[in-house]
Amino acid sequence: MFIQTEQTPNPATLKFIPECKVLDKGTANFQTADDAKEISPFATKLFEVNGVIGVFLGKDFISVTKSDDIQWVNLKPTLLGVMIEFFNSGEAIISTDSELPKEQEEKTTNAGDDEIVMQIKELLDTRVRPAVAQDGGDIIFHKYDDGIVYLSMLGACDGCPSSTATLKMGVENMLKYYIPEVKEVRAK
Repeated sequence: MFIQTEQTPNPATLKFIPECKVLDKGTANFQTADDAKEISPFATKLFEVNGVIGVFLGKDFISVTKSDDIQWVNLKPTLLGVMIEFFNSGEAIISTDSELPKEQEEKTTNAGDDEIVMQIKELLDTRVRPAVAQDGGDIIFHKYDDGIVYLSMLGACDGCPSSTATLKMGVENMLKYYIPEVKEVRAK
């Protein structure tokens, strides 16, 4: 199995792209080994590697965040070995009896959403989410309240030095352009 790697805008996070699907739908964000323990045997294995402090799973990629005291040159070969061994084992990445964290559910429109919220979610899904996934992350809508949109950045984008600029200069400007009712975007 071949696994390609890509740098992300976040120097603490590296994106791994295997030649197979990682998740059937949605994303999964694990910030600790305990978060992953009951849900993802794959993420649990990655957390066993010294220096791993975050694992994000996308449809066709894995983003791994490391601690500052470990260098990628030392960590990357170990992670690749763990990933190849896991994929070759045939074990499920997500436990069949597990559900992804609830934050993942906010990506799609819901019957109770008003028109502005539906427009926001549509723009996030079609224009923002694909670009953020290119960098090894995801963006989650939390709420719209009195002109303010509350979002979270996940994966490589969480804690990235440029994530504030992405939210303010990119996402906020785009939402304001298409939806005049939007006045501001804030990180949640």
